[in-house]
Amino acid sequence: MSVMHAYQPHRVWDFFEAICAIPHGSGNTKAISDFCVNFAREHSLSYQQDALNNVIIRKPATPGYEAAPVLILQGHLDMVCVKEAASTHDFLTDGLDLRVQDDFLYATGTTLGADNGIAVAMALAVLEDDSLPHPALEVLLTVDEETGMFGAEAVDFADLQGRRLINLDSEREGVITAGCAGGIHADCLLPVARCVQKGRSCTVTVEGLLGGHSGEEINKERASANVLLGRLLYGLQQNMPFGILNLAGGTVENAIAAKAVARLVVDDTYLPILTEQVEHFNTVFRREYAASDPDVTLSLAVGDELTTLTTDANDTDRVIFALFNLPYGVQAVSMDIPGLPQTSLNMGVLRMAENEVKMSFSVRSSVASQKEWLCQRLVSLMKRVGGRVALSSAYPAWEFRRHSAFREQIVDCFTRFYGQPPQISATHGGLECGLFCGKAPDLDCISIGPEMHDIHSPAEHLSISSTERTYRLLCNILAACR
Repeated sequence: MSVMHAYQPHRVWDFFEAICAIPHGSGNTKAISDFCVNFAREHSLSYQQDALNNVIIRKPATPGYEAAPVLILQGHLDMVCVKEAASTHDFLTDGLDLRVQDDFLYATGTTLGADNGIAVAMALAVLEDDSLPHPALEVLLTVDEETGMFGAEAVDFADLQGRRLINLDSEREGVITAGCAGGIHADCLLPVARCVQKGRSCTVTVEGLLGGHSGEEINKERASANVLLGRLLYGLQQNMPFGILNLAGGTVENAIAAKAVARLVVDDTYLPILTEQVEHFNTVFRREYAASDPDVTLSLAVGDELTTLTTDANDTDRVIFALFNLPYGVQAVSMDIPGLPQTSLNMGVLRMAENEVKMSFSVRSSVASQKEWLCQRLVSLMKRVGGRVALSSAYPAWEFRRHSAFREQIVDCFTRFYGQPPQISATHGGLECGLFCGKAPDLDCISIGPEMHDIHSPAEHLSISSTERTYRLLCNILAACR
């Protein structure tokens, strides 16, 4: 039986459950794209599907709305795939295991993908319901938003008539988002050489962190496992020699790393010091992050003696310097919107190959010059240790419009629906609206969405009642766009 069979609106939840049954992580969107295309065919709606799997579905205006401007509804098809350490879930083959707790929907052991599957579900429900009054609709569903907005980057706005757009990728009910930070992906690459070393294999693990979205949760002072691992390794370096065999932390660059592992080679003479230091930093981290990450744990597993290739003393020092000194977290706060991060960066992924360490960052700012400044800081620091920075997937900020007739119309509809006006805000998370406005300067956008929390982490949860209200609001907005 459906987990959501008892909840309204029925068709929204039907579509969402169907979406959750289809693996649709970033880079694996063909099946979910085809699902939307098949929906369009079954309902005799015109559609386009491009080579990247972006989909546009069109529905004509209902009687009386023929003269109204075309309206675009927009969301993205991909989800962030993060799971708990003990989970055996395979995001390439397995559907999500949904469960309800109080007013919230979760996926057991994994991200839920309500970011942004609930937008797709609401859009399909609107398209299916022939009783809803609305202007001509263009539903734009993009791919790979979470890994660089590659789908949005490829959208040709010549294929779209609408110049008013409702993005359904926000996570706060009661808020109309009207601007977002721009961002860029930065890979910090550090070449390393290896030498033969004999010693004890020792694995140090930082885990139990909440993680979360590097835009929405970056101001909550949550710890990054990659950053904590850097602190630990620096502390160890002050007390004992060791070689680094492997490093691995985080899963995607736009999620705060919840787990990181270092495999070291240590002479037996220094095992007591290693044990003492791990216990010391475990106490320090649990005290420092008792409020934000109460379950943070630092553990040590001592393995067999081996002779293997590890970093030498010089390269060990260079790697630790980078991990310890590369910046993390909020770097500047908005002076216009209280409490809104203006500029930040997050080392979401740490990986070590045979001859290179890669530290992947998501850099965000609503001020282009500060985004450039952070990239320059990374370049400068990496140059000091003989590394380099590869920049990619840049996307512009969505600048706030002080005057917007479309937004005023949405505010009026919102106020009548809730009995009070919405909060008008911007988000530190990246939204595709910035790319769209760059392609079509006359495009007027707003973003709304139901209440959800802890996105990009296995704790992600979506409010059921908020989803019902948000869908009803969306239907009211459509009816008001005569």
